[in-house]
Amino acid sequence: MSSPGPTLQQTEVADITLTITAVLVTSFRLYIRVRQKRLGIDDVWAAIAMIFDFLLLISDCLYLQDFDKFPQNSRIALYYMIAQFFYAVVWSSKLSMLFTIVRLTIPGTFRRVLVCAVGTFGAIWALLFAQVWWICESQPSWKIQSHPQCDLGRRVAITQMITDVLADSFLIVAPFFLIYKVRLSKAHKIRILSVFSTSAITTIVSLTHAYYIFAGGGLKEVMAAIVEASVSLIVANLSVVVAFIFRLTSEDDSLSNPTPMITFGAQHRTRMATTRVAVETTTIVLEDLSESRLRSMKTSDDDDITLHNNREPKQRKEWC
Repeated sequence: MSSPGPTLQQTEVADITLTITAVLVTSFRLYIRVRQKRLGIDDVWAAIAMIFDFLLLISDCLYLQDFDKFPQNSRIALYYMIAQFFYAVVWSSKLSMLFTIVRLTIPGTFRRVLVCAVGTFGAIWALLFAQVWWICESQPSWKIQSHPQCDLGRRVAITQMITDVLADSFLIVAPFFLIYKVRLSKAHKIRILSVFSTSAITTIVSLTHAYYIFAGGGLKEVMAAIVEASVSLIVANLSVVVAFIFRLTSEDDSLSNPTPMITFGAQHRTRMATTRVAVETTTIVLEDLSESRLRSMKTSDDDDITLHNNREPKQRKEWC
């Protein structure tokens, strides 16, 4: 026996809660980038996705709660707005993640592949945008319903599943090529890849949404779409937010647990001597993805994945 599904009030509460959470996370991401003066095109797409998510919230509230106050044409328009704002949030978020990876790459074959993927993502978004129109306009009977909702059917569900799985898989696999040849410990590689692998969460939510499209729509489909849109936006911001948290944690650890020093050329004396030493430390900083070129393969401290050596003269007292 199937569950009755969410009520209008439950759907609205979930919509407001998830959207506010996604907007706050995105705003924090933009604050980090503005403060560090490292705004990029991936941040622009994240901001666009946030705006569309907010517009989706307004449209959902009007469609779910106050639809009886509007004429029939306005109700139909609200449904179309919800459908298109949903795709706008999801694919703007994916483009933001993709441009985050592009910022890490240097010119070459892999970068050209990523640029082609950007065009492919845009084409998929355009395809899904158009598909809603030609399916819903080809069966106008839904427009006379008091609460109009187009039956998108099997074709939209299949298209959505295929495109989401392929896009999310690409966003998971692409970062592996970035750090494959970078000399990092296994633990740090796992930490970095786990941040990008959160795209798998959006795949799971997307498959759930597609299932409810198969099942015939209703409030379950609306709820699944709300969850997928907000989760997609939150996941798109994790690479920056988590990197910022890791950086704060690493700074705290470096203060409480200083890196052991390797001392060279200590001069032995009969009394306590002061020896100038060269300290070599290897620091792995998971920060924001900042530059348009991959500096994680070089010596820099501006990117999320950075490997650098600091040589600083320090004073250390040793007992001879």
